[in-house]
Amino acid sequence: MIVYDKGVEEFENFLICEDSFDEMSLGKTESIMCQGNGYMCIRGYAEEAYPKKVATTLIAGTFNIAMENEVTELPNISDAFSMELLIDGKRFFLAENNVENYSKILNLKTGELTRTFAYKTEENEFRFVMRRFVSAADVHIAVSRVEITAMKKAAQIVVLSGIDNRATNSGECHLIENVRRFYEKKFAYTHLVTNQSKIDIYVNASHKIFVDDAELDLVPAPKMSRRTISAQYNLDVAAGSVVAIEKYISYYTSNDADEVRCDEPCASYKILAQKMAVGYFKLLEESVEVLAAKLWERDYIKITSSEAIAQLGINYAMYHMFVMTPAHDNRMNIGAKGLSGEGYKGHTFWDTEVFLLPRFIVQNPAVARKLLEYRYLGLEGARRKAEENGFEGAMFPWEAANPKDGEVTPKYNGVDVYTGDQLKVITGDIEIHIVADVAYGVYLYNNFTADQEFMNSYGYEIIMETAKFWNSRLEYADGKYHINDVIGPDEYTEHVDDNAYTNYLAKWNMEYACRSYNDLLAKDPELLARLDEKISIGAVIETIRERAERIYVPVPDAELIIDQDRTYRSLEEIDLTKYRQAELVASIAKDYGMEQISKLKVSKQADVMVLFLLFGERWADEIKKANFDYYEAFCLHDSSLSLSTYAILANDIGYERYGYELFKRALLIDIGQEKHSCDEGVHAASYGGVWQCIIYGFAGVRMIGEKLHINPRLPAEMEKIEFNMYYLGQKLCVKASKDTVVVANMGERAVAVIIKNREIEIAANAAVEA
Repeated sequence: MIVYDKGVEEFENFLICEDSFDEMSLGKTESIMCQGNGYMCIRGYAEEAYPKKVATTLIAGTFNIAMENEVTELPNISDAFSMELLIDGKRFFLAENNVENYSKILNLKTGELTRTFAYKTEENEFRFVMRRFVSAADVHIAVSRVEITAMKKAAQIVVLSGIDNRATNSGECHLIENVRRFYEKKFAYTHLVTNQSKIDIYVNASHKIFVDDAELDLVPAPKMSRRTISAQYNLDVAAGSVVAIEKYISYYTSNDADEVRCDEPCASYKILAQKMAVGYFKLLEESVEVLAAKLWERDYIKITSSEAIAQLGINYAMYHMFVMTPAHDNRMNIGAKGLSGEGYKGHTFWDTEVFLLPRFIVQNPAVARKLLEYRYLGLEGARRKAEENGFEGAMFPWEAANPKDGEVTPKYNGVDVYTGDQLKVITGDIEIHIVADVAYGVYLYNNFTADQEFMNSYGYEIIMETAKFWNSRLEYADGKYHINDVIGPDEYTEHVDDNAYTNYLAKWNMEYACRSYNDLLAKDPELLARLDEKISIGAVIETIRERAERIYVPVPDAELIIDQDRTYRSLEEIDLTKYRQAELVASIAKDYGMEQISKLKVSKQADVMVLFLLFGERWADEIKKANFDYYEAFCLHDSSLSLSTYAILANDIGYERYGYELFKRALLIDIGQEKHSCDEGVHAASYGGVWQCIIYGFAGVRMIGEKLHINPRLPAEMEKIEFNMYYLGQKLCVKASKDTVVVANMGERAVAVIIKNREIEIAANAAVEA
């Protein structure tokens, strides 16, 4: 069972705990207790072996194609945390009848993972403390420490530990071994190469052994077998003595950015030797200090609430958004499962711009800029995809990996339960709202930061190339321009015409490109001339302007409903009760194939509601309420992106109680009690959604047009929300309560903020209360 109340004092609401061992649900805590630093992430798997254990280590940006006819994915890198222990000649592993007082805890504040338990054999008992961390101070380093106490009598313990290069992605191996060897008799080293992308990967591992805190001077017996390299230690442990095995690991690649590059990776074991001299606890202390500086001191969100789960939930979300985000390298982005598992192959979706990017725009704009630079680096692949499909401009891929690769969506996935046929994946062909989603990310970043250098170097080109795509994708009929044969945000409706979200975003994208063109024409004609020379925007800007005015966009009807698409409201209705109440998502797929689902009035996730989330100021609350009431009844929330969107809108329109319930459901998607909710990795975008519920929804921070508004609407359970944010380059400290808002400007320039519908200028180093 997952428990949340173990933390006290400084660690209150910072501990995620499992209080009993369950071999059949290992994937749950492997995912939610993963550890990383944005460069790499290691699942929270057990050191000892189990059939269902998934020992995954992922390094951001190391994409590779394992075999012909497959798509690129993040390869599972060598397993170095695993460790085989033989106690009195028998293999150590846990089962229901040999373990007591089991506890597995991830400390979100320190990043340390700890397992403690009592282990019983036929003749002896042992106390285990197993702890480890992935360093925030040095992104290449991870360290573990296993402490074993023989409680009743002396014991013989054999330790086999090193580097296992047999790692695969569900059976597919990406790595070719180049070198395996020992340096100085105790540093295991391996050099591997990804078989297609030819990225070199260097892994080191070494150990320190202690008995009762005294380090032993031991030379291990080296062991090598096919694709493994290990050190063997034979230890005699007296009753009551504590043996500790510390393991030091490092990973480097030839793909590393200059910021984290090692000059001589083949000799990186020397760096590891220096880290070993520092020791586990000092290295942990250094990591904790850096984690605090990068996350908890800078971006901590404090919630005063009658329910502690809200604070723990946002702490958990913030931790994972740090772990999964490659802040060091603009060639990389955030995968749909972060770096916590093989799900979605490490690919980037619209999740980043719509759900995750706002957290960084508001609280860490430097990281947000790098995430958007990734999209700029992807223009080459986006242009190629547009051309291959007969369009102009940039058609951003539905799934992205290496930015220049373009579309990497798999062609097939899963089986139709109704026909038995392999399911063709069509999202890469027709789920095209991603194009405008990327443009929206640029727009939001620009409004919050006014980063003109970014717009000049990257932003304008993205905006105009995406507008050119929409201009070429439109189809003319009956005096209007239409966008036909698409999938909108609701992926249970395929091959639809005039999806409201897609059409509105396309229209907005084209209009924004025209405004940007006019601004440049007036303020920086030289830059516009260079852009025009590169992308020939001048030749089509008038066409874009004219067509944008005539794009069909659905308007509220007599019942105030906006049609999700041309056919949704005429689809067959069925009783959705059992699917809405199911513990696991996508339960409807057990009864219907995708072709059948597309003919039913049922939604996988929010669609029109996402439109309200992005541009809510364009519609009155009565329209939002009518659409919420209509569409939510047919929504199964089978996507983790859905609950937070509906929660924010519910709170906006006065459904505070239901909004808070939806918020808590979103918060518990991964850390709730369902044992298999995240076996293949966490739901990364849902963490951005939880952040948006708190900052956008409850604290009421919104960018409306080009002005920042703060208008809190706290649920009954919350008294106050306190956080830091950045606006127009100035740091603001916000304290939002039910009755008052206090905003302190810690920057050097005054900023104007609309607080509770009143525009207030906040001077530098001053605070206002409203």
